[in-house]
Amino acid sequence: MTEVDERFWDRADAHIHLSNEQLEELGDMKHAGKVSASHMYSTARFAAWLSFRGCVTADEFRNFKAENIKYFLDEFEKMLTENFDDYEANFENYLEP
Repeated sequence: MTEVDERFWDRADAHIHLSNEQLEELGDMKHAGKVSASHMYSTARFAAWLSFRGCVTADEFRNFKAENIKYFLDEFEKMLTENFDDYEANFENYLEP
């Protein structure tokens, strides 16, 4: 992952805390997929909006659509791999008592 600003982790943690609160409201870990799906949808929606805001015309938006999608997918894959590697390396530490 590229260098991040000083508030990066605070913002990420805020999203994680919100997802954890939603999971608690559902009352069972079997619903974790529902929370995850909502979180992924909101991230996708925000990424599309961000790309939209960077364009002046619909044609410009259309022309950069594939490039923007590739960028977000590549970044997500890097972050997902980094987190899987972390859980693998620290598996025993992350198990609940």
